[in-house]
Amino acid sequence: MTNPIRVLFVSHAYVVGVNQGKLDAIAQTREAEVGLLAPSNWKALEWNRELPLETPYDNIKYYSAPVNSPGRGGAYIFSPGKIQQVIKDFQPDVLHVELEVFSLGAFEFAIYSRLTGKPLILFGWENQQRRLPLPRHWVRKFVLDTAKLIIPGNQDGADLLRSWGYTGKVEVMPQIGVDTQLFTPNMRKQQQINDELQIGFLGRLANQKGIDLIFKAARQLQESGLKFRIILCGSGNDEEALREEAQKQQIAELVTWRGAVPHSKAAEEISKFDVLVLPSRTTPTWKEQFGHVLIEAMAMGVPVIGSSSGEIKNVIGRSDLVFTEENASELAKILERMIREPEWREEAGRYGMDRVYQYYTHEKIAERLIKLWQKLLK
Repeated sequence: MTNPIRVLFVSHAYVVGVNQGKLDAIAQTREAEVGLLAPSNWKALEWNRELPLETPYDNIKYYSAPVNSPGRGGAYIFSPGKIQQVIKDFQPDVLHVELEVFSLGAFEFAIYSRLTGKPLILFGWENQQRRLPLPRHWVRKFVLDTAKLIIPGNQDGADLLRSWGYTGKVEVMPQIGVDTQLFTPNMRKQQQINDELQIGFLGRLANQKGIDLIFKAARQLQESGLKFRIILCGSGNDEEALREEAQKQQIAELVTWRGAVPHSKAAEEISKFDVLVLPSRTTPTWKEQFGHVLIEAMAMGVPVIGSSSGEIKNVIGRSDLVFTEENASELAKILERMIREPEWREEAGRYGMDRVYQYYTHEKIAERLIKLWQKLLK
């Protein structure tokens, strides 16, 4: 038996323990040993709250240190002495850095990759061309010239990498998978069967999430005499505007506002949905990078409907569950079919569950990563 690959992960995303499921799944295989370097002083800027590194797993070797600019993913770096100490202690075979290619943190580890000869692997979500200051162009080129493998979280990101001149290996997959112990279809069986379709949304109440399209589609369903209820889980700056839109569409009495939902309660809320809708819209500065709530619902057997924004269509993988973004009439037609054809709705739920177990569990992503590392180190 060959020795396990020693992989040092670097990312602020893993300061929260619930995000570490992928790392644990990798370590559980015994084909890799996992180290994690994360900021000790990370801040959630939207809540103005510091998030200390959580350490829930025994088989992950944790390292933490303060960073400058905590909360700004593209701007923070670790002290050089800390990086040297971690590399000396953990002795990684691979540096797996989950930061954008134009970030200062990626640049910092690209330097250490060249100094130590340890291959650099990057993960990033970026899926739109942006104007970068000239120094960041240089940073991006240095990082692209160093990385042996880049994992974009979406196909648009893969296309961007090629447009930037990256000629190395590219593999599209999300940053983290779904915990099928938490997001399980068993929870749904405990729910009462309703005679009206429970249309759910879970996420930020923000204009780019397109929630107003659910209201416009609902107006059409109501005019057709169909029974339904809308459940909105989330909070955000656009809540007041959305309440006004619900009134305007004359469906306000059919909307339940659940407020912000912690991730620990997400499965419980999703289990109450008959269908989950993610109607995102592309803006000049944003388009849907993945839509993680989709795979959480799919894992539970809840059928999903999404717009054509960004990566959504690739995550869902079925054209009859995707509508053209901004097109409320197309969304209404799919929702109407969900109501009128319960067998099709159930089939769509089973399809989603099968797709998650094929591609999107923590274990499947762990398996793919290990194969990539093994190939890289041959």
